[in-house]
Amino acid sequence: MQTVRFVIITGLSGAGKTVALRSLEDMDFFCIDNLPPTLMPRFAGLLTQPGNFVDKVALVIDIRGGAFFDAALESIDYLEQAYRDVTVLFLQASEDVLIDRFKETRRRHPLAGEGNMLEVISQERSLLEPLRQRAQHVIDTSELDPAGLRGRLFQLFGDTRHSSPLLISVVSFGFKNGAPRAADLVFDVRFLSNPHYVDTLRPLTGLDHRVADYVWGDPVTREFFSRFEKFVGFLLPHYEREGKTQLVLAVGCTGGRHRSVIIARRLGESLRDDDYRVVVEHRDIDSE
Repeated sequence: MQTVRFVIITGLSGAGKTVALRSLEDMDFFCIDNLPPTLMPRFAGLLTQPGNFVDKVALVIDIRGGAFFDAALESIDYLEQAYRDVTVLFLQASEDVLIDRFKETRRRHPLAGEGNMLEVISQERSLLEPLRQRAQHVIDTSELDPAGLRGRLFQLFGDTRHSSPLLISVVSFGFKNGAPRAADLVFDVRFLSNPHYVDTLRPLTGLDHRVADYVWGDPVTREFFSRFEKFVGFLLPHYEREGKTQLVLAVGCTGGRHRSVIIARRLGESLRDDDYRVVVEHRDIDSE
């Protein structure tokens, strides 16, 4: 039977499961969010089919599964018996932090309507306690920003073959929404040719090849990136010598949807080619 590594992500709503899933996706895990636990054995069975090349899977299960959630422990038992390499990761945070996060994002708690927020969080914590007891790793994200959580996850699940211990987060953003608070270095690329002023390109993002072709078509962009790449390459070994294990590089344009996305994406590719552990995040790519 093919060896498949499973990471089951669970925990409290607002504790960072989405960040965790995206981080594992950056580590080449095949990721599924909110899979009903009753379907886990069936999904695992598909991985035994001829031609399957998936060897790392991350699944998020939580109370959004409703009645199906009751089968979570039984389904984890099945995976452990069938595949053995199964890790349960449980994310939690303090009540005050969770409430603040829901206020900031304006999301509804999955159990909303069954009491005030403190009661709802307490109820969810109680429902999830059997899974917390089962977890091999419990991470409290109360004092962790997304970059910090990604760093912890890379330590647990990342590829140890990289020559450098430094984890680099490259974040594209829009200055109109403010620079990322966790950024160690902020680079402004608002001087590059702006696709926003091209009617056919404005609705697209920097992930579209037509936008990328437009930006890279400017000799200024190519010269800038050549110098930028060398500058970052010069800095990183010095950060490593100082013992830094995590670095957040933020690349900003006006809206965070075009130029910063293109430069951040190419920088991430370049750093991976240099054998660094890299996570690329486009914070404002879906903003208006």
